[in-house]
Amino acid sequence: MRSRDAALDGIRALAALGVWLLHVGSNTGVMYREGMYAWLMARLGIAVPIFFLLSGLLLYRPWARAVIEDTARPRPGIYLWRRVLRVMPVYWLVTALALWAWSGLDWTGWLKWLLLLQNYFPGDPTPDGLYQMWTLPIEMAFYVVLPLLAWALDRWARRGPAPAVRLLAGIALLPLVSVVSVVVARLSDRPEIGLWLPYHLVFFACGMAMAVLSVWIRESRLIDALAPQLLVLAFLLYALLSTGLAGPRTLTLPTLGQSLLRMSLEAAVAVLLVAPFALAPRAGSLRHRVLGNPVTAYFGRISYSFFLWHAPVITLQLKLTGAQPFQGDFPSVAVVSFVVTLLLSVGSYHLVESTALRLSGRRPAPAFPPAAQRAAPAGRAG
Repeated sequence: MRSRDAALDGIRALAALGVWLLHVGSNTGVMYREGMYAWLMARLGIAVPIFFLLSGLLLYRPWARAVIEDTARPRPGIYLWRRVLRVMPVYWLVTALALWAWSGLDWTGWLKWLLLLQNYFPGDPTPDGLYQMWTLPIEMAFYVVLPLLAWALDRWARRGPAPAVRLLAGIALLPLVSVVSVVVARLSDRPEIGLWLPYHLVFFACGMAMAVLSVWIRESRLIDALAPQLLVLAFLLYALLSTGLAGPRTLTLPTLGQSLLRMSLEAAVAVLLVAPFALAPRAGSLRHRVLGNPVTAYFGRISYSFFLWHAPVITLQLKLTGAQPFQGDFPSVAVVSFVVTLLLSVGSYHLVESTALRLSGRRPAPAFPPAAQRAAPAGRAG
């Protein structure tokens, strides 16, 4: 049976809860009030860079291992087929229900959404209940591009000594793509560029670099010793991210300087949060016992379904209660949406996601409690 790092599943759980709380706060108007807590809530979008980093870490690791340990490289066709089966079936289910209930799109509009092409048509309106789906075309674009990036990095790394160092040097160029994208988006006044992969490539690159390090050094005693300080630093940088220095809380576009600062802070927070778990996977540590306990680990496994369902559930609840925009009751929206979304997520994970994984030739791997994974490396692509 395939093992996996329960603590990384726990991080997924926290990220999914962050996105849910962000949307509860925005739909009830709590996020736009004055005060420190409103600002902290407004920056819970940090969950998206964390998701992107985890994708880079877990999906690139087999290619990094092939270079560093001279093992077999993943087969791109099988890899892409498994990615499609992992992401698309439950996405189709949730999206089709929301489009049927609340959109007046014709068949071309349905096709765009069902094929994850909606980000490339910025003039089209976003149907109710699907405002969280903008991240999925970016994820899918990374899935498609990753075999090409891995091939190029493989050729570069094998041309000289110290292949791990050469891999890191090659990956270090990828964030420059994001910097250029931010500059172009702001100077040309084209915010739709922010919905494309190049704008967010820095976060995937951070995960890819972490994948190289996790194979090369396996477990860092230094990071293990500094883990509490790294996590505190992540919170402090998140507090800085939650100020006006990183841009407004509303949909008003930030300046170029604010955009670059926000991207840098989000990347730093994501790295500092994930590194103690990916690069120092000591199962007996307090941090692993907290995030890797069976409850949070299971929630991490169903977090994709939770991410997909929470926005339609919030939308339906607000429509049924007749709440005005930004004026819903925060406690009731939070409690009801959480319970309903959780129940739907459990059902869709076991009935749809797990079935699709079996069709791909892989069993849905349980997230073992920390004691069961002492000899296991930090996570696997899943």
